[in-house]
Amino acid sequence: MRRLVLVGLGLLVGVAGCAPAGSVPGGPASGGSVPGGSVVGGASGGAGRQGEEFDRRAAEVAGAWRPGPDWSTGYLPLQDATVLTGDPGFDADTETAFRSGWYRDQIELPTAVPADAAIRFPDGALSVPLISAAEAYRQLDQGDPPPCEGRPRMPPAPSPTVAGRPDDSVATRAATACVPLTVTGVTLGTAEVRTSRGIAAVPAWLFTVAELTTAVARLAVAPRAVTAVPVPAAPSRTLPGGVAGVDRLRRVDGDRLTYDVALGACDSGPAALVREGDDVVVVGGGTVPGTGECIDLAVLKPVTVTLAAPLGTRPVLDVATGRVLTLAAH
Repeated sequence: MRRLVLVGLGLLVGVAGCAPAGSVPGGPASGGSVPGGSVVGGASGGAGRQGEEFDRRAAEVAGAWRPGPDWSTGYLPLQDATVLTGDPGFDADTETAFRSGWYRDQIELPTAVPADAAIRFPDGALSVPLISAAEAYRQLDQGDPPPCEGRPRMPPAPSPTVAGRPDDSVATRAATACVPLTVTGVTLGTAEVRTSRGIAAVPAWLFTVAELTTAVARLAVAPRAVTAVPVPAAPSRTLPGGVAGVDRLRRVDGDRLTYDVALGACDSGPAALVREGDDVVVVGGGTVPGTGECIDLAVLKPVTVTLAAPLGTRPVLDVATGRVLTLAAH
């Protein structure tokens, strides 16, 4: 067993390095069950040792879940505080800038703190204090892009012309410039956010970005009004071999979940492993360790699974740590 560092995500992941030739975990947990829940998903091969071990671990994780009263009465966001309000029209560079938090402002950012406003949940409303647009921008902006060899760090000047027409060679270089996103306006509005009480309309500062086709929202709720997501006790047993943990949710769409599984660079898979109960969903990934020598590197690979019922207000827990998984910025 080697301990691998997932670079850039601050996550330590225990991943099997290299297994002896011929050692293959049992089939995934397709169709298995435990009291109070069911295990679904996975690749072909049927339920086997891998599925049974996931099943037992997932039952322990689900049994330890104790959310407390604030889960159903307070404001517990279950996704990143930066939210896209529509299709951004990303290209490779603008998506990198968005995911990295690279911005530059071209406006005077208001420092006044607005009056309290309401978060509107499916089951009611909650009045909360807000932060200023300037503070929201400070949270949004994660710094400048690093130097990109052979590429400008700031938007280039307009392309020169050749015989009255743009010089295509210069225009092509400009299109791949390593630049931050340019904020040209800001207004106070709302954004739809997944919370412990369902999808809520949450006050947000909406930043107009020149390079995108939709606004980038930064949630405007003051930190003192945000209830921390419960941190459950770690499971007592070691994570079974052939079962991998989950980093974050990528997407929740009704009864479909897409999430990132952390596995070794030479491992095959992952297969989706999911235990679905009435109050909680536990997820993981089934993997087959690679053989021979392998680089000490963990990678994230997405899987998608369809639940028996829409997720609703149920939390999604990582089988490795028991923690609540949140949605990545989207």
